[in-house]
Amino acid sequence: MIRRLSPAKVNLHLRVMRKREDGYHDILTLMQRISLYDEMLFSPIEHGITVTCPDSTLPENEENIVYRAAKTFFSHTSCPRGIHITIRKSIPVAAGLGGGSSNAATTLMALNEMQDLPCTTDDLMKMGSTLGADVPFFIFGKTAWATGIGDHFQSVEKIPSLWFVLVTPSFEVSTKMVYDKLNFRLTKRALKYKNLRLYTVEDLVKALYNDLEKVTLNLYPILQQLKELLLKQGAHGALMSGSGPTVFGIFTQEKKASKAEAVLREMGTGAWSVFRAHQI
Repeated sequence: MIRRLSPAKVNLHLRVMRKREDGYHDILTLMQRISLYDEMLFSPIEHGITVTCPDSTLPENEENIVYRAAKTFFSHTSCPRGIHITIRKSIPVAAGLGGGSSNAATTLMALNEMQDLPCTTDDLMKMGSTLGADVPFFIFGKTAWATGIGDHFQSVEKIPSLWFVLVTPSFEVSTKMVYDKLNFRLTKRALKYKNLRLYTVEDLVKALYNDLEKVTLNLYPILQQLKELLLKQGAHGALMSGSGPTVFGIFTQEKKASKAEAVLREMGTGAWSVFRAHQI
């Protein structure tokens, strides 16, 4: 058996460039992994794929992206086809933090390691792209600008040291619904990198942007209120991650992040969950 930690991500910048003929959207996004993790356990079995998710409402069959990731890996290799996977969730589900995609990426990488690395990183990223738009990013494993549907990467080597306080309301948001409601006049932009300097925290605050906020914050005004609470508690900037509903504030000092976390957790009283994490 091997144990792996599967990290969450936040989008520090997200622009929707255009809708593609295949129904997906070309995007430009700056993606950052953070130290909020699910725990995953991988145990060889004689045959088949089994998935368990204790204390979670996630499906434990073919509907689970982790099951599909294992099936994809075995179909692309001649490796023994037997694995039991346990997922202990800490990353909120359908919250804009990429938990499912991260779990799928971790599955592909763990199975590859258990089978003595028959696949290259590029092989795994290609498999991941068939499972979900964010899966290749977690295999890429670096802070990066992502383009296309989020499957082409340019690494960002230097970024200011950051702490994040994340607030996730108790409701889920459908990514498909948010994209369906997006004003498609936004999607007629030329597809190109936005040249953003990210050397200082001030640079990063200026770069914070998310096209999808136009939809999700309009549907759920509480998210704007949560952004304002984060700023009031000392965040240098605040933004919604992905399609939401998680919003996050960025801090440069752990002490200030910890204080904001405590205040927001006390205010939440069941209406939202609060997490503190740093970049990885």
